[in-house]
Amino acid sequence: MPPSDTLVLVIDDEEAMRDSCAQILRKDGFRVETAEDGAAGIRKARELRPDAVILDLKMPGRSGFEVLAELPAIDPRIVAIVITGYATIDSAVEAMKKGAFDFLPKPFTPDEMRIVLARGLDHRRLTLETEALRREKKAMEDHFVTMVSHQLRSPLVAIQQYFEVILAGIAGETDPRLKAMIGKASERVRGLLDLVNDWLDLARIDQGRLVGKLRPLDLAATLGRLIGFLEPSAREAGVSLGWSSAPPPSGLWVLGDGESLEQVFTNLLGNAIKYNRPEGSVSVGWTAEPGVVRIEIRDTGIGIAPEHLSRIFEQFFQVKPREGGIRKGSGLGLSIAQKIAEAHGGCIEVRSEPGAGTAFTVSLPAPPGGPPA
Repeated sequence: MPPSDTLVLVIDDEEAMRDSCAQILRKDGFRVETAEDGAAGIRKARELRPDAVILDLKMPGRSGFEVLAELPAIDPRIVAIVITGYATIDSAVEAMKKGAFDFLPKPFTPDEMRIVLARGLDHRRLTLETEALRREKKAMEDHFVTMVSHQLRSPLVAIQQYFEVILAGIAGETDPRLKAMIGKASERVRGLLDLVNDWLDLARIDQGRLVGKLRPLDLAATLGRLIGFLEPSAREAGVSLGWSSAPPPSGLWVLGDGESLEQVFTNLLGNAIKYNRPEGSVSVGWTAEPGVVRIEIRDTGIGIAPEHLSRIFEQFFQVKPREGGIRKGSGLGLSIAQKIAEAHGGCIEVRSEPGAGTAFTVSLPAPPGGPPA
């Protein structure tokens, strides 16, 4: 038996059809409302929000097709079942293409109506349950982000700070062997913190919170700062870092969020240095076209095998290290960078050849109307 609060709205210009459908449905335990034409049916659907609508396609005034077109705006989960004569089966099929769940050809038996309606209400129930599960999953994800932020990240930060105090000698002299072990433990904690921070960034992107309001931004100035900041690390690794040619004197203006774009280019430049070779180079090039700015970061490093190129933006994917090597990073950096670029309406593309280096190209939209005055 259906729940007593299940409401079915019957819309048909034939009184006999309305009454017979209503009698069958009430006998089966449904609440039933009727409407004699399309306009009245739309009014009642807006007022009552029925679970299902049984709807004649051929009516004077507002047709069944017009009613069908308006139902999703009232409630997209309303189950619409259309009634049609045998001569208008094509119309019924067209109605299903436009959102009807099923159709009943005239004449139909009470059992035929019951079967079609039961299927439609089962579909509605499954849809509502899926939406409820999706909301519950979203709430659990939001709660988990909060838990990771406060109950996992905070203790890790405290542990890392204690390690740094010991390694700096502030707590007194430490046996060299013990200091070496603490140093290794500190590196592991730092790696775990990086993983937690990357995961939180992904969660914020999924929630639309990592990328702020987009505004005109001089990308040349941003990249200039990052090159200066990373140049000591590159020099220590024996890698040269700089522009491949002079940036334009008027800047490289994009429509973007400065903080998140800094994260993108810090990741790409850091990887280009990290996976390079001694006496290698990292060059930053640019092109500006109407509506788009492209930044290319090219290195002379180890390169990426063709079978790995299609997967490098996947979450947690890491290229297998060479013999004796260790995995570096969380495997989330490129995924985060790609998601940030996409949130800006841009993208990141990659070209690589093993042993010959890699080039990442970041495409970002330019401000409409050009750079600000």
